[in-house]
Amino acid sequence: MCEKKLDGVKIAILTLGCKVNAYESDAMMSLLTAEGAVATDFEQVADVYIINTCSVTNIADRKSRQMLHRAKKENPDSVVIAAGCYIQALNETEREALGLDGIVGNNKKNKIVDVVLECLENRADRALVEEITDIAKEKQYEDLENNDKVSHTRAYIKIQDGCNQFCTYCIIPYTRGRIRSREPEKVLAETEHLVELGYKEIVLTGIHLSSYEGYGVKGGEALLKLMEEMAEIDGLERIRIGSLEPRVITKDFAERLSKNKKVCPHFHLSLQSGSDTVLKRMNRKYDSGDYELGCNELRKVYENPAITTDIIVGFPGETDEEFRETCEFAEKIGFSKIHVFKYSRRRGTVADRMPDQVREEVKNSRSRTLISIEESMGQAYACSFIGKEQKVLTEEEETIDGLKYLTGYTERYVRCAIPADGKVCGEFVTAVGKTVKDGILFFEI
Repeated sequence: MCEKKLDGVKIAILTLGCKVNAYESDAMMSLLTAEGAVATDFEQVADVYIINTCSVTNIADRKSRQMLHRAKKENPDSVVIAAGCYIQALNETEREALGLDGIVGNNKKNKIVDVVLECLENRADRALVEEITDIAKEKQYEDLENNDKVSHTRAYIKIQDGCNQFCTYCIIPYTRGRIRSREPEKVLAETEHLVELGYKEIVLTGIHLSSYEGYGVKGGEALLKLMEEMAEIDGLERIRIGSLEPRVITKDFAERLSKNKKVCPHFHLSLQSGSDTVLKRMNRKYDSGDYELGCNELRKVYENPAITTDIIVGFPGETDEEFRETCEFAEKIGFSKIHVFKYSRRRGTVADRMPDQVREEVKNSRSRTLISIEESMGQAYACSFIGKEQKVLTEEEETIDGLKYLTGYTERYVRCAIPADGKVCGEFVTAVGKTVKDGILFFEI
């Protein structure tokens, strides 16, 4: 048997940040294990630690630095490699100051095997191994895919990278570069492979999914066509879409989407603020009216769809009145889930230089208020399914109030708990909602 390049090398990958990072971490580990590496947990002693970093907020930057230092402390003789957005955002001097063994920038993660090998060879003299590029000049989508069964019930497939929006608060266009799209044929081939591995649900993910340009078209048409071709794959039961821009949800888009019965009626539409004046300062390309129109189009063609969103509180200059507008708009839309973020200043962005930065204590207060609203809406949405039969994809066994349940999600992404009774995770269970507690819909068989 031919010896593989990394036979027996223990490698741990820690993922920080978004679903795109999670996908890329799985893909990197797939490349490494194909060369004989042994995947191990980050909490265990490893020969190589790879931290796939995030830079979406200052807190993410800090967490990335902490995890890099922690890995080196865990095993001083180990190789420590940083990948992803945090490391991409640093200049050369800042990268060198971290004292790492290796660096892998965005659009270079498919080089991870070469970087690990070189780092291991250079371990004695600790020469920094760098695989990084000027991301703004990258025009080709990076070939990277996951070939292995990982511990997730649903599988993520990245189909797009980069963003051209340049929202005033966001560093991502500078760390991920411009829009690049994956060839549809490769997406379909990976989908077929993942279904063969046993996955029943695929989640499409990307940095700015609405800008997917496969098939030589864009504006939502390419995304619709891709999902229609995915739906023809036998064994695939659910297609879930990642975050979309509200402008892509037109009458025609919603109607055509609703005809694809494998697409989950769960839509994450980025909002960020319910105040039009704040949206303008953010350089978002829509207003609250556009957003509401998109939600209405979805509700015309789907019964009680889940609409989730992200909202930033404490954006520079946000007044009490503007925050009130956001709260009222959120209640008007009736979200099933809101991810609430406190505005975080990012060096190099327009918002960082804006006047009237909101005090931290005000951000905290507004965050608590909006989270309270979100919890009430989430509870109400879950309660709307009491007494109704639902199909749940079970994910893990949990003990809740002393009893064993299998927990999972419906197609509308309502978290559910079903009495275990010898059932197996990773399977669909049809049951009737009985009661809701802490946002979890409990079922009876």
